[in-house]
Amino acid sequence: MADAGAAGKRTTRVGDYELGKTIGEGSFAKVKIARHTRTGEAFAIKVLDRNHVLRHKMVEQIKREISTMKLIKHPNVVQLHEVMASKSKIYMVLEFVDGGELFDKIVNSGRLGEDEARRYFHQLINAVDYCHSRGVYHRDLKEDGLLHTACGTPNYVAPEVLADKGYDGMAADVWSCGIILFVLMAGYLPFDDSNLMTLYKLICKAKFCCPQWFSSGAKKLIKRIIDPNPQTRITIAEILEDDWFKQDYKPPLFEQGEDVSLHDVDAAFDGSEENLVAERREKPESMNAFALISRSQGFNLGNLFEKGSMGSAKRETSFTSQCTPQEIVSKIEEACGPLGFNVRKQNYKMKLKGDKTGRKGHLSVATEVFEVAPSLHMVELRKTGGDTLEFHSFYKNFSSELKDIVWKSESDTNATKKR
Repeated sequence: MADAGAAGKRTTRVGDYELGKTIGEGSFAKVKIARHTRTGEAFAIKVLDRNHVLRHKMVEQIKREISTMKLIKHPNVVQLHEVMASKSKIYMVLEFVDGGELFDKIVNSGRLGEDEARRYFHQLINAVDYCHSRGVYHRDLKEDGLLHTACGTPNYVAPEVLADKGYDGMAADVWSCGIILFVLMAGYLPFDDSNLMTLYKLICKAKFCCPQWFSSGAKKLIKRIIDPNPQTRITIAEILEDDWFKQDYKPPLFEQGEDVSLHDVDAAFDGSEENLVAERREKPESMNAFALISRSQGFNLGNLFEKGSMGSAKRETSFTSQCTPQEIVSKIEEACGPLGFNVRKQNYKMKLKGDKTGRKGHLSVATEVFEVAPSLHMVELRKTGGDTLEFHSFYKNFSSELKDIVWKSESDTNATKKR
């Protein structure tokens, strides 16, 4: 339904790229899939609000992070190709990786076998080691050579980070790598609790048990990584020499030492008119509204799973309605209250945020109403934060509240009558 959703709105072209649907969203940035107009190659473009960056005095921080990303050239790290800016936006053109989140794969298909988990761990360690060799850690270095910002998902954070007394970025990153390896092989987190203080205590004590299916070599390595003392915790250099790690290990082959120009990074922030790219909105070819509806399955929960991919969970879905946009927005607001969601509106775009903290933080959902025809609208729902399976649970309850405004095709109606 993604192409269909685009039929009711204009596409945007920035420089040599045509922007498509939003595939990720943060507090002040969106990530959109994009296509290079000459080559047809797919990219992911991170769009930052220029005014927001200026207002919060984040220019130097963002420039430093972007420059760092450009300098990192490794096959296991998402590559930043170029940076552009318009009068209102900053665009980061990134390598498009369409495999989805590894954690979602585990949720849907279960834990990985030890050999497969080790293969992913090889890639992770190679990437982190490369970043460390260029002075890049989980957060920027402070003057005393220690990091002070507690960041990331709490379940993966090292105890010294939670202590907020300054920490070695290398050692903290190694801890996080160990947690990821445990999750890949176990299918669950070594430290997990809905109460944040209890979770912090579990992490600081580092008391956990490896499942019985872990090999002795894997257990030994993981316990050396998930060591609460950063001084005695295994280093990446030692991991590379570990017997379990070295099984089937193949160092990555890639070009190194290539000169990288940061001219576009400076140009994106200098405010000079000559360096700005134009944002051109173009009207796509219209899709026949009834052809569009024939592809819609209303509130069928099956839309939340990719066909032919063994139940791979999706983070977005959509439905159609013959109600006015005002009626649709009003009904969504009305449905969100009992479900414990706050609504923030901007024209016909809404952000829904759950009151409760879920497995991966607060569930948040972005919705937008598109006009397909004067009396026909499509509503797109996209998970922007939280757990994918919790999004599905929310959608099931949400859909029952909105069933009166959903437009069903004749085939859908007949199918309902036959049941």
